Amino acid sequence: MKVLGSLFGLGISSRGMSIQRKKMDLISQNIANADSVRTADGKPYQRKTLDVKENQTSFAAKLSIEGQMLKLNTSNTNHFSANDPKSVSLPEIQSGVEIKESVDNKPGETIYMPEHPDADEKGYVQMSNVNVLNEMVDMIAATRSYEANLTALNSSKQMIKDSLEI
Repeated sequence: MKVLGSLFGLGISSRGMSIQRKKMDLISQNIANADSVRTADGKPYQRKTLDVKENQTSFAAKLSIEGQMLKLNTSNTNHFSANDPKSVSLPEIQSGVEIKESVDNKPGETIYMPEHPDADEKGYVQMSNVNVLNEMVDMIAATRSYEANLTALNSSKQMIKDSLEI
């Protein structure tokens, strides 16, 4: 969800909530498949994670609001000017987060179960690499982050409502 204009704080909070929701979806998928020893490709289920990285933008881009540069004193020729072609608009800054789903390729635990249909010739079964305790810790962290973004969103909303009453 994109929120433009002077309400960019709402957009930042909603983007954070969206990322945490995606993280929770992956965590719940990992927990649901924690005991899966065979997937469609015949291998054990591999843990999935969500990698969130900030796109590096220039200092001038961070100062740009809706395509207009904030006024700075330019006592040096190296200072940014309002006509800087490198400046970007606010929607590009808000989407300055790169989200990538990745698969953890660490092997899971190998357990001796000779009667299991997926056991190898020595009787060992390769289990999933999902640790439910780690997933629960990640779930709590994602829930807390979601709540923090929700609190920031509600605070921004309340400030906007209060400013309209003036």
